[in-house]
Amino acid sequence: MDQQADRPVPRSGVLAIDPYVPGKAKAKNGQTIYKLSSNETPLGASPKAIEAYHALSHFEHYPDPSASNLREAIGDVYGLNPDNIICGCGSDEILSLLAYAYLGEGDEAIFTEHGFLVYNIATLAAGGTPVVAPEKNLTTDVDAILERISEKTKMVFIANPNNPTGTYIPFKEIRRLHAGLPKTTVLVLDAAYAEYVRRNDYEAGIELVATSQNVVMTRTFSKVYGLPSLRVGWGYAPDHIIDALNRIRGPFNMNSAAIAAGAAAVRDQAFLEAAVLFNQQWLPWVSKELGKLGLKVTPSVGNFILVHFPEELGKRAADADAYLLERGCILRRVDAYGFPNALRMSIGTEEANRDVVKHLADFLK
Repeated sequence: MDQQADRPVPRSGVLAIDPYVPGKAKAKNGQTIYKLSSNETPLGASPKAIEAYHALSHFEHYPDPSASNLREAIGDVYGLNPDNIICGCGSDEILSLLAYAYLGEGDEAIFTEHGFLVYNIATLAAGGTPVVAPEKNLTTDVDAILERISEKTKMVFIANPNNPTGTYIPFKEIRRLHAGLPKTTVLVLDAAYAEYVRRNDYEAGIELVATSQNVVMTRTFSKVYGLPSLRVGWGYAPDHIIDALNRIRGPFNMNSAAIAAGAAAVRDQAFLEAAVLFNQQWLPWVSKELGKLGLKVTPSVGNFILVHFPEELGKRAADADAYLLERGCILRRVDAYGFPNALRMSIGTEEANRDVVKHLADFLK
């Protein structure tokens, strides 16, 4: 007898979703010491954002349903029309709204083999079919994506830079990809780590959105702006896409604290620059020091690195993870991304960075 015959059954595809597992928050001893598992900035949030948060009152009122102050602040800083900006509960919500608006049964969404896990989740949740394109040297391969385009392709997700690899592709490659897509296919440029990238051949996607009808750029305040606990994300898109997303977006999808702190944070560009400069100092240092230990580190332009461990009993990533947890250093297992023998490490404070290097040196002896 079918045990599910007498109870509701989720729509096809829902139970095929592997639940998203966030990075650990506590070490084995129960104390959070160095949490380097979620790509959080070690500098915290802007004091101006914290001040805006504490200035809130009148909790008896609903928040602004359109997050006007936040959209206007983003528009001012980036030179964008606020009408083409949508804000949400982290960029994850924007990604999900896009999937719900443009994917259904029989539709396909393409993303790369080591792309952000939310792409697969959002696609399946919307009823679409995920299509995975192989990468080249742990980097997005535009040709591999174009080879998989069909009449069923309704969306392409590109994380640039990518998480968890930290790699990126030049914007001329993004333009080449866009030129090869059907005009009815939505190209989603996930630029969660864009602020950290200081390369002459990189662009987050603003100009391409402004000159196209099928491109969306998503951004987040959870990384360089230091507001992950408030869940602030935004997207920039053409009028007709913004209209579609607003029709299915919850009417009060952002709380007042997120709106106020986000608006203050984005206007404090001096604080953002300090966070970027700190990362520019410590990202190469950590990468170099781990390389000296014989560990392979994938070159990264984000605020994290992917560290590969030896295929040696007792020296693998799982062993290193357990060793570091005992010492209060929390890195990210990335098995779900296809890296069973690697750990992702966020760039932390000076003390955290030095301690992880020291502990790994002892571990590998």
